[in-house]
Amino acid sequence: MTTPTASTEAALLEKIPTGLFIGGKWVDASDGGTFDVNDPATGKTLLTIASATPEDGKAALDAAVAAQESWAATPARTRGEILRRAWELLQERKDEVALLMTLEMGKPLAEAYGEVTYGGEFLRWFSEEAVRISGRYGSNPEGTGRMIVTHHPVGPCFLITPWNFPLAMATRKIAPALAAGCTVVVKPAALTPLTTLLFVRILEDAGVPAGVVNVVQTTASRAVSAPIIADHRLRKLSFTGSTEVGVALLKQAADNVLRTSMELGGNAPFIVFDDADLDKAVDGAMAAKFRNSGEACTAANRFIVHESVAEEFAARVAERVSGFKVGRGTEEGVNVGPLIDQAAVDKARSLVEDAVARGASVRTGGEAIEGDGTFFQPTVVSGVAPGSEILSTEIFGPVLSIIPFTDEDDAVRLANSTEFGLAAYVFTKDLARGQRMIDRLETGMLGLNAGVISNAAAPFGGIKQSGLGREGGVEGIHEYLTTKYTMTPNPSL
Repeated sequence: MTTPTASTEAALLEKIPTGLFIGGKWVDASDGGTFDVNDPATGKTLLTIASATPEDGKAALDAAVAAQESWAATPARTRGEILRRAWELLQERKDEVALLMTLEMGKPLAEAYGEVTYGGEFLRWFSEEAVRISGRYGSNPEGTGRMIVTHHPVGPCFLITPWNFPLAMATRKIAPALAAGCTVVVKPAALTPLTTLLFVRILEDAGVPAGVVNVVQTTASRAVSAPIIADHRLRKLSFTGSTEVGVALLKQAADNVLRTSMELGGNAPFIVFDDADLDKAVDGAMAAKFRNSGEACTAANRFIVHESVAEEFAARVAERVSGFKVGRGTEEGVNVGPLIDQAAVDKARSLVEDAVARGASVRTGGEAIEGDGTFFQPTVVSGVAPGSEILSTEIFGPVLSIIPFTDEDDAVRLANSTEFGLAAYVFTKDLARGQRMIDRLETGMLGLNAGVISNAAAPFGGIKQSGLGREGGVEGIHEYLTTKYTMTPNPSL
């Protein structure tokens, strides 16, 4: 991996489509509207691209509806081979995709390469799952007939992706939809749409037919999304983002009884018991908290550490964090890039200030970094008091907050005292305790002595206000399939 130059960046940006992708064609917005996509590390504009209107959204859905029947009838092997080819092309173009993610989102280039690997695995995984869509056949209990159970594409889908993992969130939705035989309209986040546009060009080159994938980036999200969701021809809505927006979308989806997948907010606890291997716990904390500069729904939000090891843990993580290099993600050795915008910086600052006002201690960091871009110092705050906003608010920034606990019941109470239930992390050497944590923690995913849990082969999703449904794994493709039961008389009667 070499450090990109200004000329390398400019040459890449010249390759990025700037239009909407509708019915297999790159087109301007119907009203000619555009918006700027900026580099959060510098504040400078990367590209100016088309901004979709509600009319463009309808045109994209029209294209998806028109292509649905033929795509559903396409042999599963063919669909799988197209996804496999897309995975191969992504590997060939990984340098471009990784650099583009770093430019528009800010993450360190090394992490962007990691996302190319992770995001690509959804293409490879679902290329294999496409040919494994099965059903069942058997006699009914009375012996009077035969039951045939089959699975079919749910139909046209509307996929709304977030800004923090612009490739992986697109592949995690598009790949299973296409594998199942569904066509899609994708609306990427306005903060980071360029990666999706480049990825769609890869899908084009892989052989995805016109109309199967359509992209409508826009700054008028509500105006574009509402008529698509209200259209009776749409059969599936998948959204990744905040719980607040997810709840609003669920209300809209109810009118047409849409199938929905919702991957919403998180407030992940990271529990360190007194018997934990602290070396592994600290390593796990670095991965669970500071990957993607903390801008991840699975990021550890509350570090619940046994009182007997809380001080040592705090000292160790503060030492590690104080050595992080902050900067533009293209610079060599950078561990933490910019936050996505000024609002994210203001939020991190406010949460730290509130915790300190309630008695917490800043062990390292704690301040916004002045100058170009939207940077916040990697921060460790210990002795966080109950009631602090940082314990109930998804931080989405490089701030590690530590609260002590006394015993196992106390740890479980603190961990479960949230309306969210996406991810959790536990570090302990006690196997029986680990098993109890699997049963007692209210979470959709658990890292047991592990700080990274996401995998294309595993079901990703949460409980409570963290969402509905699962992405990835065997479960992921069934989110895009309907079940049909057929009864036939027993031929022997």
